[in-house]
Amino acid sequence: MPQLGESIAEATIVSINVQPGEKVAADQEIIEVETNKAVMGVTTPCAGEIAKIDAQVKETYPIGAVLGYIEASEKDAARFAKQAPPEAQHEMTEEIPGRNEETAKAEKTKSNGARAKVPTDGLPVPAAAKGAGFLSPRVRARMAELQLTNADLAGIAGTGSGNRVTIKDLENYLRQMESQTTSDASAIRAGVADAMRRSWSRPLATIGSSVNLDPVLTDRKQRDPKPGPALYALRALALALAENPAAAAKLIGARVLQSNTIDIGLAIEAQDGIIVPIIRNTDKTSLADLTTKYEELVSLGRARRISPEMQSGGIAAVSNFGTFGVEWGTPIPLPDQTMILGLGAGKKTPRWDESKAEFAPVTEAQITLSFDHRSLDGGGAGRLLKRVIELLEDPAQL
Repeated sequence: MPQLGESIAEATIVSINVQPGEKVAADQEIIEVETNKAVMGVTTPCAGEIAKIDAQVKETYPIGAVLGYIEASEKDAARFAKQAPPEAQHEMTEEIPGRNEETAKAEKTKSNGARAKVPTDGLPVPAAAKGAGFLSPRVRARMAELQLTNADLAGIAGTGSGNRVTIKDLENYLRQMESQTTSDASAIRAGVADAMRRSWSRPLATIGSSVNLDPVLTDRKQRDPKPGPALYALRALALALAENPAAAAKLIGARVLQSNTIDIGLAIEAQDGIIVPIIRNTDKTSLADLTTKYEELVSLGRARRISPEMQSGGIAAVSNFGTFGVEWGTPIPLPDQTMILGLGAGKKTPRWDESKAEFAPVTEAQITLSFDHRSLDGGGAGRLLKRVIELLEDPAQL
């Protein structure tokens, strides 16, 4: 299993495209794997013949696990003779003081070098229960075994002292689940859940206003290719951040990390989750180029072919929830981003026209800005949103 990204420790086999005895070329994609971010291919290191495939479809293997063997020429074999797969991660956990012995045993490696998959009969949420309050060690251990988090226990009415959740409460809850229809969460659904839990650990705030979309809709008719309203919002946010670099920053501990480039993500619906690919240097990219890049990203995103590198970094994102007919929303920024701009559905609304001294119909949409309140205050967020609205109502500046 190759290294698939800095933050990725394992991947699940989606399909195996070769059989033992088949001839393969160098760099030929023979196995498809899925992480919590994308579907990627595992390629051959050299030409040869497939001798053995140890990997199993739907099984999860850590980085460095041996998935199979290729019978190669002596020359190619010599090139890789000194290369050994990285040690499985379970060996590192044995050095951690206080590591539960039962957990360590569950992570023993398979004969092919891959870590054995720990069976889970409960909710398939890939997150450990850390920092739980008012929970006994026994409850914590059971949660860790089932990979449950504090949020998963929110629906349980505790019967212990001070309404604490006891082991009996937890087991009763699990028995009730057995009578209901359940299924394993997909990798992308679990990834979104994990990201939102980490995002929600920050103090988030949302402000909103309205924007006249008629100038955007008129400008759009004159362009080819025609950008959607979300791309206008993306471009407006990029320019507003470029004009106000202080807003394009993250707070890491007690230090302010200033972004050197304006990289903004655009939320794309893919299967049963959301993918947010990043468009680099958005403030220096024209609307026409943004439209072309967006179409490429949508195609890749729906095929789950957006790599982790294409989703990493970025200071902000844009969510066009108006596509679903929603007028107002409070989207949550990703854990490594400071803010997210939300655009609602446009609808005809009477607006007072000072020059004509009368009401006139305009296509108005609600626009929101959700942000990490540690990095940005209400005043700064308000000025940033006001500037975005000014740019959208004067698209010639975009």
